[in-house]
Amino acid sequence: MSMEGKVAVVTGGGNGIGQAACIAFAREGAKVVVVDIDRAACEQTAAAISETGGVAHAFMADVSQSGDVQSYVKYTVDTFGRIDAFFNNAGIEGVVSPLVEYDEANWDRVIGINLKGTFLGLRYVLPVMIAQKKGAVVNTASVAGTVGAPNMAAYSASKHAIIGLTRTAAGEVGKHSVRVNAVCPGPIKTRMMQSLESMINPAEPTAVAKANVARNPMGRYGEAEEVARVVVFLASDEADYVNGAAWLIDGGRTAI
Repeated sequence: MSMEGKVAVVTGGGNGIGQAACIAFAREGAKVVVVDIDRAACEQTAAAISETGGVAHAFMADVSQSGDVQSYVKYTVDTFGRIDAFFNNAGIEGVVSPLVEYDEANWDRVIGINLKGTFLGLRYVLPVMIAQKKGAVVNTASVAGTVGAPNMAAYSASKHAIIGLTRTAAGEVGKHSVRVNAVCPGPIKTRMMQSLESMINPAEPTAVAKANVARNPMGRYGEAEEVARVVVFLASDEADYVNGAAWLIDGGRTAI
């Protein structure tokens, strides 16, 4: 899965799956632009890569804002001359609430970051890749984009839409040797899962974790690094004929 000499952009690179992907891309030889709304977090990720001999630049941006997205794309092209891999990953969980009580402002925020942010990333990165006649995008969807997620209406809707957007983009840009795929993680040991556990059962969040693990054929949560390895594979030349796919990374949870 060598990424030697290639340039990767990762949104939401300050923590969790995004951070693990930044480190994985760098480990395979890529120069990495770490994008996150949290300046300290993306700088920390970039510093960790630099300390191990890799090349990484931090860029603070709000992926729901067109100007910010155009800025991180321009910065990457101005700095490195190209974008070979784009992990369009930034997203939030929103709140846990029945659909009939779901707050409109929370709905707008989740859709704005998860779905609009993914759209804007595609909108401004794809032209760079089309001009290069080569490139790979990996969008972050979720198992919640393949099945229902009670009490997480905005999150589930955004992730279903990301899979549709992935397939649509793949159909449009494949002729330019540009590929667009999605990963669909199940429960992964990250800040987001801890947040969801606390919202679902504030009194005993560990009970939520135990229930999730009990429903998983592999009997555990996934690790961010396990998702990152799939992301790097999909972005590499090893996956050169994989286009428009939504890869489940859930330990078999949706298989039963």
